[in-house]
Amino acid sequence: MEEGKWRIYLISEKTYKDDEDFIKMCPECKSTELIKDRTRGDTICSNCGLVILEKEIDQGPEWRSFDAEQEKRRRTGSPMTYTVHDKGLSTMISWDNKDSYGKKISPKMKSQIFRLRKWQIRSRVYSSIDRNLALAMSELDRLSSQLNIPRSIKESTAVLYRKATEEKLIRGQSIEAMIAASLYCVCRIRHVPRTLDEIATRSYVHKKEIGRCYRLILKKLNLKIPLASPVDYIARFTNELNLSGKTLKRANEIIKLAKEHGLTIGKDPTGLAASCIYISSILEGERRTQREIAEVAHVTEVTVRNRYKELVKELRIDIEI
Repeated sequence: MEEGKWRIYLISEKTYKDDEDFIKMCPECKSTELIKDRTRGDTICSNCGLVILEKEIDQGPEWRSFDAEQEKRRRTGSPMTYTVHDKGLSTMISWDNKDSYGKKISPKMKSQIFRLRKWQIRSRVYSSIDRNLALAMSELDRLSSQLNIPRSIKESTAVLYRKATEEKLIRGQSIEAMIAASLYCVCRIRHVPRTLDEIATRSYVHKKEIGRCYRLILKKLNLKIPLASPVDYIARFTNELNLSGKTLKRANEIIKLAKEHGLTIGKDPTGLAASCIYISSILEGERRTQREIAEVAHVTEVTVRNRYKELVKELRIDIEI
């Protein structure tokens, strides 16, 4: 048993490193009732007692915190992030002017700390690339905050902007335009419903300049951007209009029918989404005006009206105005 046990343990350990969910069944008796001993780091079969894996590494902290005071005991800093120009790996000198005991430092020491802090800040943004990234990441923070961009999208945007910097695409371009174009690229790739108009309204540069930088990034970095789908926008628009789930479901069904009849080809996805929401809101008795829907979708009322008439005619939807 001991020889077989160690043989099985070595095989399991090798595979376990590649896939943490590998050990789901005992290799000896094929039982799925496994016990994980967190204190010893062992995985034991409850049927035959075989130690399948031992000395597992605990990835969590070595302490428990129940309030903000106990949280200060941690000795690790914030995780590495691409949204900071130095990836969050550099040190910082606090502006509290207090020692480790919380007491105020002397005036002589204060002037010395001031000089250290000044040179430490200068060393963080020493090169031109660091200064460029520092400005770009602060602009990304501002845009993400105003557009309610998720953390994962923000990280991917920072990675894409760094790639553009490595390829020297930033030279001669506006930092604000390039970071806005990178954000729009990632939103398109991840199917996050954010239009170019929305990003341009909250950016300091014109829509045409953002579009030019967007095309530059696509060409030089060989990015494959999926086509925008009206389905990506319907959930967001219905939520902003306070419509029910039935209206959302009916709008998705209309979009599906429109795709089957080839009515979505060459049409603006936001306009199609707005018209489908308008039709479904009437059918479900939650009528919203064309102006309300157009304001949420950032399109004109004429676009909503034209797409609405086309869908009703081609899909033969019986609707009463």
